[in-house]
Amino acid sequence: MALSVDSSWHRWQWRVRNGLIQSPSEATPLLSPEKGRRGHSLTQQRVVFPNNSLFHHDWAKVSGRYSSNRICTTKYTVFTFLPQNLLEQFHRWANLYFLFLVVLNWMPAMEVFHREITMLPLAVVLFIIMVKDGVEDFKRHRFDREINCSNIQIYERKAQSYVQKRWKDVRVGDFVQMQCNEIIPADILLLFSSDPSGICHLETANLDGETNLKQRRVVKGFSQQEVQFEPEHFHNTIVCEKPNNHLNKFKGYMEHPDQTRTGFGSESLLLRGCTIRNTEVAVGIVVYAGHETKALLNNSGPRYKRSKIERRMNTDVFFCIGLLFLMCLVGAVGHSLWNRSFREHPPFDVPDAKGDFLPLALGGFYMFLTMIILLQVLIPISLYVSIELVKLGQVFFLHNDLDLYDEETDLSIQCRALNITEDLGQIQYIFSDKTGTLTENKMVFRRCTIVGCEYSHQENAKRLETPKELDSDSDEWTQYQCLSFPARWAQSPAAVRSQGGVQPLRRCQSARVPIQGHSRQRSVGRWENAQSPVAFSSSIEKDVTPDKNLLTKVRDATLWLEALPDSRPVKTSRSTTASIADFFLALTICNSVMVSTTTEPRQRVTMPPSTKVLGTSLEKIQQLFQKLKLSSLSQSFSSTVPSDTDLGESLGANIPTTDSEERDDVSVGSGGYSTDGGYKSSTWDQGDILASGSDASLEEVLGAPALGLTSPELCYEAESPDEAALVHAARAYSFTLVSRTPEQVTVRLPQGTCLTFEVLCTLAFDSVRKRMSVVVRHPLTREIVIYTKGADSVIMDLLEDPACVTETDVEKKVRKIRARTQKHLDLYAKDGLRTLCIAKKVVSEEDFQRWASFRREAEASLDNRDELLMETAQRLEDQLTLLGATGIEDRLQEGVPDTVAALREAGIQLWVLTGDKQETAVNIAYSCRLLHQTDTVYSINTESQETCESILNCVLEEVKQCHGPRKPARKFFGRRLPSETPPPTSGATVPEVGLVIDGKTLNAIFQGKLEKTFLELTQYCRSVLCCRSTPLQKKMIVKLVRDKLSVMTLSIGDGANDVSMIQAADVGIGISGQEGMQAVMSSDFAISRFRHLQKLLLVHGHWCYTRLARMVVYYFYKNVCYVNLLFWYQFLCGFSGSTMIDYWQMIFFNLFFTSLPPLIFGVLDKDISAETLLTLPELYKSGQNSECYNLLTFWVSMVDAFYQSLICFFIPYLTYKDSDIDVFTFGTAINTISLATILLHQAMEMKTWTIIHGLVLVGSFLMYFVVSLVYNATCVICNSPTNPYWVMEGQLSDPTFYLVCFVTPVAALLPRYFFLSLQGTYGKSLISKAQKIDQLPKDKRDLAIQSWRSRRMPAPVPGKAQPTHRPVPPVPEQDLRASASRGSSTPKQKCKEDGVLCGERSSREHVRDDPCSADSSAKLSSGDHLLLGPSSTMASGAYSSGQANVYQGSSRGSHRRSQSSLTI
Repeated sequence: MALSVDSSWHRWQWRVRNGLIQSPSEATPLLSPEKGRRGHSLTQQRVVFPNNSLFHHDWAKVSGRYSSNRICTTKYTVFTFLPQNLLEQFHRWANLYFLFLVVLNWMPAMEVFHREITMLPLAVVLFIIMVKDGVEDFKRHRFDREINCSNIQIYERKAQSYVQKRWKDVRVGDFVQMQCNEIIPADILLLFSSDPSGICHLETANLDGETNLKQRRVVKGFSQQEVQFEPEHFHNTIVCEKPNNHLNKFKGYMEHPDQTRTGFGSESLLLRGCTIRNTEVAVGIVVYAGHETKALLNNSGPRYKRSKIERRMNTDVFFCIGLLFLMCLVGAVGHSLWNRSFREHPPFDVPDAKGDFLPLALGGFYMFLTMIILLQVLIPISLYVSIELVKLGQVFFLHNDLDLYDEETDLSIQCRALNITEDLGQIQYIFSDKTGTLTENKMVFRRCTIVGCEYSHQENAKRLETPKELDSDSDEWTQYQCLSFPARWAQSPAAVRSQGGVQPLRRCQSARVPIQGHSRQRSVGRWENAQSPVAFSSSIEKDVTPDKNLLTKVRDATLWLEALPDSRPVKTSRSTTASIADFFLALTICNSVMVSTTTEPRQRVTMPPSTKVLGTSLEKIQQLFQKLKLSSLSQSFSSTVPSDTDLGESLGANIPTTDSEERDDVSVGSGGYSTDGGYKSSTWDQGDILASGSDASLEEVLGAPALGLTSPELCYEAESPDEAALVHAARAYSFTLVSRTPEQVTVRLPQGTCLTFEVLCTLAFDSVRKRMSVVVRHPLTREIVIYTKGADSVIMDLLEDPACVTETDVEKKVRKIRARTQKHLDLYAKDGLRTLCIAKKVVSEEDFQRWASFRREAEASLDNRDELLMETAQRLEDQLTLLGATGIEDRLQEGVPDTVAALREAGIQLWVLTGDKQETAVNIAYSCRLLHQTDTVYSINTESQETCESILNCVLEEVKQCHGPRKPARKFFGRRLPSETPPPTSGATVPEVGLVIDGKTLNAIFQGKLEKTFLELTQYCRSVLCCRSTPLQKKMIVKLVRDKLSVMTLSIGDGANDVSMIQAADVGIGISGQEGMQAVMSSDFAISRFRHLQKLLLVHGHWCYTRLARMVVYYFYKNVCYVNLLFWYQFLCGFSGSTMIDYWQMIFFNLFFTSLPPLIFGVLDKDISAETLLTLPELYKSGQNSECYNLLTFWVSMVDAFYQSLICFFIPYLTYKDSDIDVFTFGTAINTISLATILLHQAMEMKTWTIIHGLVLVGSFLMYFVVSLVYNATCVICNSPTNPYWVMEGQLSDPTFYLVCFVTPVAALLPRYFFLSLQGTYGKSLISKAQKIDQLPKDKRDLAIQSWRSRRMPAPVPGKAQPTHRPVPPVPEQDLRASASRGSSTPKQKCKEDGVLCGERSSREHVRDDPCSADSSAKLSSGDHLLLGPSSTMASGAYSSGQANVYQGSSRGSHRRSQSSLTI
């Protein structure tokens, strides 16, 4: 890997060559002494003066410019509440529309209703929302007051001591003293800790939800304080960056009185909201307070998204506005024509004060405005309020669904965005993370390779394969699990195995230890007994069964270590024994794991170095091993274990010796390759390879030293599950991490020897470097050793060049180790394992001191600090010596394969966007049924834009030949029709296509403007895997698919690196896993398991969409139908703007009589049962196609509303035409008929009938009569000169009223009833068929569903293997070369004529590309992937930097997947 080093590094090298190295502060150009303390720029950086006697004047002058610590999250005050709330409410155009109508109605010329009546609906809406906002703001005020009045110890300058004050009194520059279990009131720079090592432990659950503790350390130079910190002795000035919202980034320096400076970073910053743990006292100085703290800057509040239905509804509202405009225009023109028909002014046309009459045009304009007031209900403003209430009901049922509740974590689904629940039923693309989303994020150590020797850990694999649900109470097994490693082997392993093979893991074996001392409180909502109080410490993660062959080599490694004090090597040893010792030391040391014990969990263990104990232990161990070196022991191990120095020798006695070339290709670890080419999976039983005498020897060797060495069980608190897995694995081989401080780390060796390493520097892991390093001084050799672990793609590029090795034998050995380690890494990746490389480097004292000087200079700088720190890290982490690699399994979550299969069957495209290796992601994709064994999988890896374009075009052409051109999706009246793909010309079944690309290829696609070609190719793909992708690339992919394809997208992830992807999608879902809560806090919905996505989308998503969509359509129908009654009446009243219905009756109609049934319908209606929706996932496609609510359904409902309004108006009109009834009597009949029609229409739309539905419908109808009778009986002079007094009572005594109220709704609803009957009888839609199935008895329903699925699902091809749920083992290279060679003879012309990908079937195999290879042709004999090379019309070197791998085929009864390859 090329290092990017700018001029600052060369300036430092020039200083070294010229002997100009000075102190860090003097060597830093940014920190020259000429700049005085007063010359800081407050606009570019923050200067903090301490609040003590010396700096009190400066503190008083500067701190006033900074925010106080008082927080205020309220929006209003007592004086601003009324005007500000009204101003906010009138930002909504609906309220402005109503306000405009109120103002119009106050004009005498356009008054339709009483002014007070017109104001009432708007006033009620504004008042209700105002009360709601006021209550919410008052709750925020009470919470703010509680926080601001919390107590804290603040240093008082006058009293010269710490006094108790409130949080709101804290200012920037104050010294704050915090006790254990106290919450930090502001962002504080740590200056003192009661811990002797200057460490303070934090719990950040309030910020990111992570339950593991974080370490913060005192600023350099303040950690060696013997007594309590004295603020008056602090004479330094702090300069740091301006407030920002980066939780993990902070930089600054401390300027001393002598103008020297000390740098610090985020490792010394205590963030507001965190809790002090395991530290008695901590003192710091406030740098950010109040709303300038990082926690509050990150609190952006709830996010608002507009759902697809809401966007569709806004369009239809504009249609209603156009309809309203047309109806008002008709009224205005009709009014003018009506008045023109009179030769004289009619009596009702009143002149003004001057006796003038309005012109016809102006009268028509006034009537236009009057009609707007009259027909205002046509715009369904109340629909928005109803939608919010319906969504609250839907969210309530979501929260109370037990199927979406996880017992283990005691978490149910969280709905953080209440306004997009219906979007869950219209998802077309899902973008998922892999680690922690599809997998458990429980890292389990599986395999390792050390200096080219692979150790498969068969016993550990058997343990992990045993089902966890089996719960057999074995006292011996429990005792075995609870003892430390040396004591475990005091019991015979044969006795352990005699209990019935490898014992299963049980959930009850998880570490549940009593918390004593300063124990932290568990997060709210967590189940106390569900998890261990220590993160990443479940039984499946902690208990590692060692590999017996590696155990014997560990013995030799410890013997080598004991000889180091007597014979210190002059140069680094390259022997296998030394590498094994360094390998396990690296696993133990190179991490940030905190150590505690079961008796005092989370109380950090410290063990001071003791050379006396070391010497005594070594002497005893040496004598002990001398006694154990028996000839029988040697013979026992010689039958199964190769020599340490011979890398080519096989482990198993049953593997014959081959020549040197073949021996290079044979695995040296147990369970690797056999010479017959068959790969032995890590899950196969290979116990016959090990000799029977090994167990007894191991018991003697490791059991005897364990006597008298019992100690409390250690607990490891890790920041990541990977670190915990490696430390547990090292402990399984008795390389036990027993204590850690910032200055030293103590490791207990298998014999009980304790080695204490001095920690000189720690280079923490970051996503850019992708590695971590720890610099220590070896206690035996006194060498300075750098232990590094990281991603193989990074570490392999940082290794020393074998060509630089002087000795030929050593050079060959180094090359062989690298080649074999790379082979093992590829195998691990194919087995679905996460890989890490382990390396070391020994530096001289002089070189390290030079590097440390520049490191301190970089830490003290404020500008370009990150770049300088990166340069120093890259300078140290090069020319590494490879020790080995590890394979860690991140197991699939329960139910993931079934969920993926159901989502695919539902028509949802599932993409995986991950930062993991390509091979690992591909294997996980096969395991979770994302890819099928018979799929053709294209893998594109290139950095060149030209190559990427050629490959994409070539692959797209091939796919089109197989599948035919894809026609774009069509729309018919807003309804999306499925895209049509003509069948291929060949009669054979065409395999589905998968696409795998990496981050570099994505860069080439985005930079080369190849998005259109890429998206066109993905339309043919069964699934797409994007590997090695960054968070930014994830976001860009989601936005690309969402915007260019105009589809509904959903992103799901569990980590902070998934936040941008979650926020970019239409629906973001966070998984509350082990990576904290940042993804959850940025999401719209939060679930605890990926399998919950199945019911969330297929059931609740379908219900939420269908309920809300049909309710919206019903609201449009209801309002248009009712308003048209007033419109038809205008033709009979001379377009005068009068009404035949009482004003209060009109208000009550929408407010009481027809408001509740739609709400119940939108919350409780179920068109199809949950069981049927889960069994038939393809029913979900109705929501994707917007079948319930589209342009067609909207206009059909509009036409139906016009028809029903005509019937409801003119049948009563014709009935009472020649009678002498008054206008309100006529209007009462129409009002009653329209109510009955609208409620019966609602009843016909309901698919589910419960007692609630019946009570609501009947109750609404009866309420109408009760209210009307009471109102008409009491309203004597309510609406003079015409009053509705005794109207309803008179109508109820008229038989004609009953007849017309019965006949008219029947005539109005007859067409819809006929249409629904035809649809239910002859309907061909999936929903109609499913509804018929739902009505059958259970036994018949099951048979019908089974028949449905058998017709729709293709029958399995005989002889084809079904997909498995576990990673598929790779196949031997010998088979690959043989079959690939045969496949290379396939003519290209025949492939082109067939139109499909052809070629001999060769076993699917991932092999790492040779970065140095410049050959663009596909060399099949090398075992590499076949390259999709250039065609004859392309440049010959077009594919020199890229490749497209093609996998296809099937296997017969085995787990091998086949590959069909072609060089185009």
